[in-house]
Amino acid sequence: MISISQFSPKLLQWFESHHRPMPWKGEKNPYLIWLSEIILQQTRVEQGLPYFERFASNYPTVKDLADAPADDIMKMWEGLGYYSRARNLHATAKHIAYQLKGIFPTTYKEILTLKGVGPYTAAAIASFAYDLPHAVVDGNVYRVLSRVFGIQTAIDSTEGKKEFNQLASELINPQRAADYNQAIMDFGATQCTPKSPNCAICPFKKGCIAFNEKRINELPFKSKKIKKTERFLNYFVFNFNNETWISKRTEKDIWQNLYEFPLIETTKTFDLIDIQSSEKWFEMFPKGTKFTISKISKPYKQVLTHRKIIATFVEITIYDELNHFVLKKIPKKDIQEYAFPKVISQYLQDKSLYLELF
Repeated sequence: MISISQFSPKLLQWFESHHRPMPWKGEKNPYLIWLSEIILQQTRVEQGLPYFERFASNYPTVKDLADAPADDIMKMWEGLGYYSRARNLHATAKHIAYQLKGIFPTTYKEILTLKGVGPYTAAAIASFAYDLPHAVVDGNVYRVLSRVFGIQTAIDSTEGKKEFNQLASELINPQRAADYNQAIMDFGATQCTPKSPNCAICPFKKGCIAFNEKRINELPFKSKKIKKTERFLNYFVFNFNNETWISKRTEKDIWQNLYEFPLIETTKTFDLIDIQSSEKWFEMFPKGTKFTISKISKPYKQVLTHRKIIATFVEITIYDELNHFVLKKIPKKDIQEYAFPKVISQYLQDKSLYLELF
């Protein structure tokens, strides 16, 4: 078994020859570190990298980000998912720029008070920007520590979180906090991966409990399985004189502040007969409204943390102005200027690939 005193030197030695160049590595500007950490929450580095570069280029200071229109932020975030991060990013930028007079917090406790910042992100910013000895604990760290030290406590339990945080704090090298945190994250991302870890050349192989007891695939242990509920979203894509209608999602639900087409949500797979007998259908199409259903799309699917979305798009040509809708009427050619959920973007992308209009 690896001792606590052996772990950090071995990890840092590995790090010296396995450095992954990233634009935020070695960065000391807390604003850019914070920006990168928010983007990388629940996001692979390869996916998040171009988003970081675009945000850093368009909004080089926290005030630039604070002063940007909300719709611009959401559009730039489009495709990255977990959109509450974008909303929190904007709110926090405004808080730092105006309430804190542009000065980023300098202690772990102060950083932790920022909206959208949890213990992991606060530890990362504190160590990378200010060399403070706060250990990061994320999915990569849970995986590495549970395997190397053979920890079977569930990582999604209160007991487990406490145990892993305590161990991580004991392992961190206080003189090289930034390097240590970066090293263990890189090690988990590239060496001790969730599937098929490269155990053959692992510096901890001789002392790794999971490897020696053949429990690599069992650790880390989770006690809870997330049950995903299905939601059936039926979108109506109207075509009237090369214009269409969209609305912004403002309720406290998925995709808040993103745009969508007029919607009827149902409890089962798309059924036009059932939908046409619903109360919402008659609200959408008052008696006498002239329209033609031109196309019904295949189902488009998107998996979220707790939900599975099944979306169907009904393309409709209408012959009368829809003044009764509390919707935004836009030229169809401008539709790419608005931020949509991934499932709608997939539908729009398919339309553009075939050079089809609604």
